[in-house]
Amino acid sequence: MSGISRNLTFRLIPALLTALGVGLLATGLNSYTAAVQSPPSPEPLATWEPQPSIAPTVVLPDAGAVGPGASFPPDRVSTRVVVRRLGIDLPVMLQSSDSDYGEYPLCDVAMYLPFLGQPGQGRATYLYAHAQPGMFLPLLTESERNNGQRMIGMTVEVYTSDDWRYLYEIKEVRRHTRDLGDAVETATERLWLQTSEGPAGTIPKLQVVADFLSAEKTDPKSAHPPAHPRICGGVF
Repeated sequence: MSGISRNLTFRLIPALLTALGVGLLATGLNSYTAAVQSPPSPEPLATWEPQPSIAPTVVLPDAGAVGPGASFPPDRVSTRVVVRRLGIDLPVMLQSSDSDYGEYPLCDVAMYLPFLGQPGQGRATYLYAHAQPGMFLPLLTESERNNGQRMIGMTVEVYTSDDWRYLYEIKEVRRHTRDLGDAVETATERLWLQTSEGPAGTIPKLQVVADFLSAEKTDPKSAHPPAHPRICGGVF
């Protein structure tokens, strides 16, 4: 692992894992259920810190390396994620510490990690959302049934800001994960979806990993759904 990747892994993991420790809401934003998995042994949580402000150097693939006409423009970002068989359809956005939303992960949208890749870049695209209704709760629910085997083979669609639709096929369901090392080191076109496995402060997360299938141009309306992010969760 390069020095930059190693630093990212150790700086990013505590922030993301702590910030995303939001479980299912039974009633109201501040009423959490018990953990859906047996709680981990008590251990000190790492101090939460904002995401680092410097991204690693990116080596762009050759034009067409990931699909006809789908070379990677420097300003491309993910804008929508869809898993039709699970009823997931969320706008994707970047949560910035400079915005009015604060730095805790938002509700009613998915978010991307800016220090990993974007579709077509030949790296890991990493999207995350809370395990709540209307968000990534179906991923958590399915993962608890036979370790999520029904999700294997499902198609995930990721739309981008320059009106492309990327298709990925789910290959792995990783439960109780504690780090982003594999995503940071990925050197092929892969998609990672992450959500929580328990209430706020629960460290282990669910990761669903999908491999690239194809890419095609799409219409701007499909690629740019309206986003209505909502502030939710803990206070730091």
